Amino acid sequence: MKLSDRVAIVTGAGRGVGRATALMLAGDGARVLVNDLDAAEADSTVAEIVSAGGTALACPGSVTDPEFPERLIQTALDAWQGIDIIVNNAGYIWNGAMHNHDDEQWQAMLDVHATAPFRILRAFAPWLKETARAEQAQSGVARCRKIVNVSSVSGTTGAATQIAYSAGKAAVVGITKTLAKEWGRYNVTVNCVAFGHIETRLTQPYDDAPPSIRVGEREHRVGLSDEQVAASRRASPLGRTGQPADGAGAIYLFCIPESDFITGEVLTCSGGA
Repeated sequence: MKLSDRVAIVTGAGRGVGRATALMLAGDGARVLVNDLDAAEADSTVAEIVSAGGTALACPGSVTDPEFPERLIQTALDAWQGIDIIVNNAGYIWNGAMHNHDDEQWQAMLDVHATAPFRILRAFAPWLKETARAEQAQSGVARCRKIVNVSSVSGTTGAATQIAYSAGKAAVVGITKTLAKEWGRYNVTVNCVAFGHIETRLTQPYDDAPPSIRVGEREHRVGLSDEQVAASRRASPLGRTGQPADGAGAIYLFCIPESDFITGEVLTCSGGA
């Protein structure tokens, strides 16, 4: 098991790619702190990990709460005295044409996709700096730690009706590339995975009215029409859309020792679309 002595934090791990990532990391030996806005879903992921013989704890809460990042980091440190992997995955979509976007919609997408990862990584920084410097003083090199941020092809190439979402996901790329330059001295790799069409509740197909999800007190329309799903499959050389495990696999590549000399990169996981 390549991650048997590692501690990982995965946000948005109650469903979809986040859940698949938490299961994959735990299956390879990592102890996983599972975050989700929905406490029941976070507990469900933890229960699945534990039933399979792994180690996990739940830390439910909203990543957009300014006080939450400190609690998230401290929970992992209190439980396992260290952090080796942070996967910033939590997020959702709030789509609409440019002329229909209001300030609340714009800010909500920036808050969850850009500000939340920034705050989580900022909260991690004091412990990281102190620990890495102590490790360097003792053995000459700090333990290699991993940050994996989740973006989207909407952030790298743009997408109609997603100007706020695309802006937030583009910001993730800038965060990744900048922090890779800042934290290399602590032997931290910082990389990003940009997803194409992965089958989650955000991309669920519909043939009549689009479904919705609840985030806080608001309902958000999600999903793709059957025609859009078919177009996504045609656009992929592999002839299919992605599964949550496909997305988790891309994240996993940046978490294992084989990627210790890869940093500041954006990996597109889209089936070649």
